[in-house]
Amino acid sequence: MDMQNAAERSDAILDAVLREIQPELRWAHGPTTVGSCDVSRRRVVMTDVSAARRGNLLGVVDRFWRKSGYRMTTVNNDAEFPAVYALTPDGFGVRLRIGGKGQAFFQVDTPCVRESAVADSTSQATAPPYEGEFIPRPNIHSEFWSAETPEVGVTPGR
Repeated sequence: MDMQNAAERSDAILDAVLREIQPELRWAHGPTTVGSCDVSRRRVVMTDVSAARRGNLLGVVDRFWRKSGYRMTTVNNDAEFPAVYALTPDGFGVRLRIGGKGQAFFQVDTPCVRESAVADSTSQATAPPYEGEFIPRPNIHSEFWSAETPEVGVTPGR
């Protein structure tokens, strides 16, 4: 496998997890970085995920990765900046971390592969592109993901 093949596999991993999340999250491409023998692909979630919904998002991703045969390597239960990390059966490192203002970041790091040129991702982003620009904080509202209550119809304390 060369770096381009690894980048394409990374895109497939990211596409699969984002398809699994319903309602849909809107996302933009983050930077692709190339090391001496590895590639990292990133997706930046532009949907505002409220503090009340972050656990939902992390749970959906954790369950999907486990169902896909990924080995969970780290779960960070920090209240403000939670994250989950896993390893695919073929050695790709995956992670979802929550950053400032609740912005979610997906990343896939490839194992060491044969050097080659790496093209931009062909996956179609679902949020406006920010090519060459600083990616802003999440700015797309979702009736579900941006909700301030953890579950509709559930009374706190019961």
